[in-house]
Amino acid sequence: MSETQSNRRNFMKASATSAAGAAFLAQAFNASHVYAAGDETIKVGLVGCGGRGSGAASQALKTAGKVELHAMGDMFGDQLEQSLKRIEASVSGSETAKVNVPEERRFTGFDAYKQVIESGVDLVILATPPGFRPIHFEAAVNAGKHVFMEKPVATDAAGVNQVLAAARKAKEKNLKIGVGLQRHHQATYRDIVKRIQDGEIGDVIAMRVYWNGGGVWDPRKNREEVATEMEYQLRNWYYYNWLCGDHICEQHIHNIDVGNWIKGAYPVRAEGMGGREVRKDKKYGEIYDHHAVEFTYEDGSKMFSQCRHIPNCWNSVSEWAHGSKGHANVSGASYELANGENYRYRGQKDDPYQVEHDDLFHAIRNNISYDESEYGAMSTASSILGRASTYSGKPVTMKDMLASNFSIMPKEYSMTANPPVLPNADGVYPVAVPGVHKPY
Repeated sequence: MSETQSNRRNFMKASATSAAGAAFLAQAFNASHVYAAGDETIKVGLVGCGGRGSGAASQALKTAGKVELHAMGDMFGDQLEQSLKRIEASVSGSETAKVNVPEERRFTGFDAYKQVIESGVDLVILATPPGFRPIHFEAAVNAGKHVFMEKPVATDAAGVNQVLAAARKAKEKNLKIGVGLQRHHQATYRDIVKRIQDGEIGDVIAMRVYWNGGGVWDPRKNREEVATEMEYQLRNWYYYNWLCGDHICEQHIHNIDVGNWIKGAYPVRAEGMGGREVRKDKKYGEIYDHHAVEFTYEDGSKMFSQCRHIPNCWNSVSEWAHGSKGHANVSGASYELANGENYRYRGQKDDPYQVEHDDLFHAIRNNISYDESEYGAMSTASSILGRASTYSGKPVTMKDMLASNFSIMPKEYSMTANPPVLPNADGVYPVAVPGVHKPY
């Protein structure tokens, strides 16, 4: 069996649990219960107190059974305090959700994650900027904690490999791992992906995936408001690759992941192009504002990917699959066949952000095998592969990229240390030039 075939088999196994979603987890399971359903409190620690971390903590507290937010950690105290208020308000009046985070369990700084993990929690939510995810995930697994981690799970090849190694340890320890690729828990997606995999549109020949929009938040802090370059980049993390991975990784991973899910595999090669057409101001750091990538799978099928952060253009956040019998609007949960037959999902809809936590906590309470870390890591790797191809303008293979184990992370973590990328005397950051920039 080739290395690629072996990886594909492992990917398909890792995808199976999530693809089944809540329906799978609701099946009767004869196993010892680590938490008697609803009777014992699951203590949660939150690492990363931004909007997504606050939302994830609130959703965890709304799962069935008793749940307590026990500890919180963030780089910055002001962000932690704002998050705590939002979470408390979101579960006000609940009989099963408890927010119990006294000052002695509110931690700040680069080591806050360690203190949260050591505070007596059962599960850790990891929602910092994604560059830190491999370090935090490895520490949580080593400490024997269940984990929910937001996507993407890394920003470079070294981080992906670190997550994959920690995932193997998590499996040995029977830890339950969720990853914030919530489409796997969305009824519409689960239905249409299963139909595609069952051959209802024939053999999948090509896919198109998009996250084209006007962009995200502008940098939140000016240089005059911070003490160091490290703090400036941390406060404005979306615009620096070591923290964010560029928007092809931080945001477009959702759509790329759907393509991988449909194929039960991941790309083996990528060619792409991209650049900065509109978002050129130095405040936007080093990331591109558009990427277009042609991904190739081992069977020769293609996934054509676009993501764009440019206002007043055609927008789409969607996925499409083209088969030998017809095509599917995956995000629209429908398909049309060449013979005129068509299908549209008309069943119950749900909130996938809540369901992904419902499923994870159900697995914890009933000791059901649950591990989304491997497909989360490989969809992250696919996104990084795309970035490597657009930055370099050259073909890049998954095998070579992962084998390179390249890292873009800092050598030292402190507020006075230099980040991996620095501005020139005019405050302008270096931006990758295709044809000049190396893939890794």
